[in-house]
Amino acid sequence: MPKFRKKPVEIEAIKWTGDNFGELIQFAKSDIWFDDLGTLWIDTLEGDMIAKKGDYIIKGVKGEFYPCKPDIFAETYEVVSEA
Repeated sequence: MPKFRKKPVEIEAIKWTGDNFGELIQFAKSDIWFDDLGTLWIDTLEGDMIAKKGDYIIKGVKGEFYPCKPDIFAETYEVVSEA
């Protein structure tokens, strides 16, 4: 069976802390919203997804946004530069 390796691609991401609403809205603009219960929703290429507190919100290579669990983020990404 063939094996593949992820290409090294730089992304932008912000961790959802539960209270950094303004930072996330500025980052993802109209691709995220909060419902009446304060749940963070993200319009992804696969449909609307919920981000939980502690998840990273990633901006992909084509400008799309999606949530990523912190353990997966830590295994997949490393800091390239601080903003």
